[in-house]
Amino acid sequence: MHQTGIRNQDHDAAASGLAGPGKVFWNLTESVLYERAVARGEARLTATGALAAEPAPQSGRGPVHRCVVREEASEESIAWDGTEALSREHFEALKEDILAHAAGRTLFAQDLHAGADPARRVDVRVYTEHAWQSLFARNMLRQPEHEELLAFAPQLTVLCAPGFRIEAERHGVSKNAVVAGDLADGLVLIAGTLDAGEIRQAIVDYVAYLLAERGVLPLKGAANVGDAGDVALFLGLSGTGKSVLTADPARRLIGDGAIGWSPEGMFNLEGGCYGRIADTSITHASDAGEPTIAAAAQRFGTVLENVPLDPDTRVPDLHAHPQDARAACPLAFIAHADASGRAGTPRALFMLTCDTFGVMPPIARLTPAQAMYHFLSGYSGEVAEAPNGAGEPQPLFHAGFAASFAPRQPSLHGQMLGNLIAEHDIACWLVNTGWTGGRAGMGTRVPVETTRRLVAAALDGSLAEAEMRTDPYFGFAIPAAVEGVDARLLDPSRAWASRMDYAMTARRLVGMFTDNFTRFETAVDDEVRHAQPRLAIAAE
Repeated sequence: MHQTGIRNQDHDAAASGLAGPGKVFWNLTESVLYERAVARGEARLTATGALAAEPAPQSGRGPVHRCVVREEASEESIAWDGTEALSREHFEALKEDILAHAAGRTLFAQDLHAGADPARRVDVRVYTEHAWQSLFARNMLRQPEHEELLAFAPQLTVLCAPGFRIEAERHGVSKNAVVAGDLADGLVLIAGTLDAGEIRQAIVDYVAYLLAERGVLPLKGAANVGDAGDVALFLGLSGTGKSVLTADPARRLIGDGAIGWSPEGMFNLEGGCYGRIADTSITHASDAGEPTIAAAAQRFGTVLENVPLDPDTRVPDLHAHPQDARAACPLAFIAHADASGRAGTPRALFMLTCDTFGVMPPIARLTPAQAMYHFLSGYSGEVAEAPNGAGEPQPLFHAGFAASFAPRQPSLHGQMLGNLIAEHDIACWLVNTGWTGGRAGMGTRVPVETTRRLVAAALDGSLAEAEMRTDPYFGFAIPAAVEGVDARLLDPSRAWASRMDYAMTARRLVGMFTDNFTRFETAVDDEVRHAQPRLAIAAE
């Protein structure tokens, strides 16, 4: 293939099996990628300077077959109940055909670092057919120095071929789009989709798997640090408020998305920020009026996906809130981001839940055993759509608060977390950013100002000194009073119009917790098993 640009000529496209009449452009910078993307009709330049990509409808977001090659070496460490397996034969057929597909096309290659810790970073090479996706990858990871590019040899290679057509029988894939990973050879094949989020997810999944082997706990979360070096770690599913709570102008952002916890402390596994435009964290500024992703989404270098533009002015409509509208920008675009992407061991760990049943308190202190229990449970809630418009709350249980993140057995990550909590005596808190006073549709959301005040009190140590009471259903400790916080919010039963309705709903949610945790019963010790909320009821 014809190749131009800065690269390691001893480890270029041929090392990835790419050969043919096509072209490879290596490590193009932002301005050049803009030019290419616009000239090729892939994207448009917005009035604010961002690049607006317009994925074809049939190649955007949709059902994707995500799978990993099943092999003896990794058989026992992977959670196969949550990870689809692909045979070696099917993967090799898919690889052969995608390489043949790419051989005659123009490709854009980026050599990048995943991980802010130089001692633990993973070198990643990303090939894409679209210039805007190459810019996306460049935004999401860290860029090596010129000298590093000349000797770059990837540990992970991602080959993205959105135009490739899947053959179900030959490739062993049940959908029109696939993300297939070979953990042993460090190769990910992405085909049939233009969703750039699949590139990012594939990279962090592989990096998380690899780092766990090296004694680093990979987490889907966010972290920030104060001037005194007090690190806060936030874990939670999408929509629970991680970005909102870490966007504190008085603290520096370490990372928001994928975080690694090593013996030396926290480090960002990425180098950028990627989120939905519809998220509260993106559309609202912080208390001090500091720019958040809403401001970053309008800068030169940012990639917008599925964001409508005014046909005359090309101003992006960030308030249209289409479900798939997203922005990807370098972390440096975010106010108060720490350029190093590293910090020490966290002083406090906050597990966030958006409780749609309205029975969780706005904050609760967890013992180390309870922290492991809730980490493995990974509870949050959602509201199911209903024909009459009155949706019912539904539970979401994703171990480690990390849906589809890192295919290893969740119990292995849980044990790593338990060891770190015990070693560093970390204060652990469960924070409900969802409903209180009733379920979704009947109660009210916990005010974000209240959540911020409680988090701040936990970080400065004052909350640990507060008088606590034991919740009769979940067994964790709830502060009886906190300065500046309505006492009725701290006790969910008092916020409900009917204490009987509250009790019935709480018992119902406890039963859901119990049913979900049966899959971990044999993987945890007695102390964690005894932290289950059903035992709190028995002792009531």
